[in-house]
Amino acid sequence: MSTSSIQQQETIVALATANGNGAIAVIRLSGKDAIEIANQVFRGKDLSAQPSHTVHFGTIRDGEEILDEVLVTLFVGPNSYTKEHVVEISTHNSKYIIERIISLLIRKGARAAKPGEFTLRAFLNGGMDLSQAEAVADLIASNSAASHQIAMQQMRGGFSNQLRRLRDDLIHFASLIELELDFSEEDVEFANRDQLKQLILQINSVVRKLIQSFEQGNVLKNGVPVVIAGKPNVGKSTLLNALLNEERAIVSDIAGTTRDTIEDEINIHGVTFRFIDTAGIRETVDVIEAKGVERTREKMKQARLIIYLFDPVQDTIADVETQLEEVRSLNIPFVTIINKSDLLTEEQRAEYRTLSPVFISAKEQIGVEELKDELLRQVNLANLNTDDVMVTNIRHVEALQHTEDSLSRVLFGIDNPVTSDFLAMDIRQALYHLGEITGSVSTDDLLDNIFSKFCIGK
Repeated sequence: MSTSSIQQQETIVALATANGNGAIAVIRLSGKDAIEIANQVFRGKDLSAQPSHTVHFGTIRDGEEILDEVLVTLFVGPNSYTKEHVVEISTHNSKYIIERIISLLIRKGARAAKPGEFTLRAFLNGGMDLSQAEAVADLIASNSAASHQIAMQQMRGGFSNQLRRLRDDLIHFASLIELELDFSEEDVEFANRDQLKQLILQINSVVRKLIQSFEQGNVLKNGVPVVIAGKPNVGKSTLLNALLNEERAIVSDIAGTTRDTIEDEINIHGVTFRFIDTAGIRETVDVIEAKGVERTREKMKQARLIIYLFDPVQDTIADVETQLEEVRSLNIPFVTIINKSDLLTEEQRAEYRTLSPVFISAKEQIGVEELKDELLRQVNLANLNTDDVMVTNIRHVEALQHTEDSLSRVLFGIDNPVTSDFLAMDIRQALYHLGEITGSVSTDDLLDNIFSKFCIGK
């Protein structure tokens, strides 16, 4: 997507609502001629004479042919999402009507919008910074309370404001260092090195905390992949059904029923967990089952968390310890589950407690809520505070890591006195990488890559 001034002057149009069945569709126009183009096809009030943020009833006509009765909403720039004139036409959700109206608007002077072009214009026109624009896509994709809250916080500038404060502090010292370069022959220091070091240490602490938040932020954004593993016929599919509260997986007394992975997701206290039911792990001569076992092991390596089930009827403590050795070797958090716990005596329970398991009965749905609490605890989300600034974007993490590297070089330069020009260079690098996140430093290629992933109409 080019961001040339010519394209910026063009008026764009796209369907802003999703394709599919529904009562209403919204067609969006944005650009300096948006109101004029809409006025050419709208019969009702003169849109050019109406105030911003008003809604008007009328018809859309191609010549004298009435295409539909509509509601037209006006947003007069700069009081709009894109900071340009925006017109939204609410029409009946007929594919034929939508195509006719969009084609008509294009004939009248608009052009079809590209993916993310409305939000790109909001960024280019100063309505939001780049991290806020990316949060718009995250907000649309959010499917849990936690991911929604984090996206909302970022879109409203929580992350941006913190970065802006860091940059402002750095810019102050950068300007003093640059001033020293102008007086290099006089060997003077305008920037107090002790104060600069203290500032860099404070900023580095914040940057490191933001980098560390990515582990949780990414989990909240994309969901927690959880593999349900164990020997055949220990109740893995029954547990999946109990967690989902529906018959999602086939349950049978025949060992090896599950030959491939079955995936589904649920929301636990605002956090999405993606559960993967797998084939039972055992030695087998059945070629298809063997492939399923191999796939199970691959899924376990990719998981964020493993639920490993044991059946006390068929597994001894020694069997459990042997199986757990393989799980521990993966260095992935896991929860030990003793299923069919309703069949255990107190003496047997005491013996299994040495493994710190969760006792459940998937069939009777005993202990399922306790398991959910343990899952949240294992991924460190039991006491999550989504009001904290949290990083969810890998691009942001990479920029923060580069920032941290640059700041570390500044600290080295202060402790091992180097000339002001080297300090200035490293501070400029830190400022550059922070600017990459908010878009104060950007390229057309970067913008193309980000906004091309948006849906058309946003």
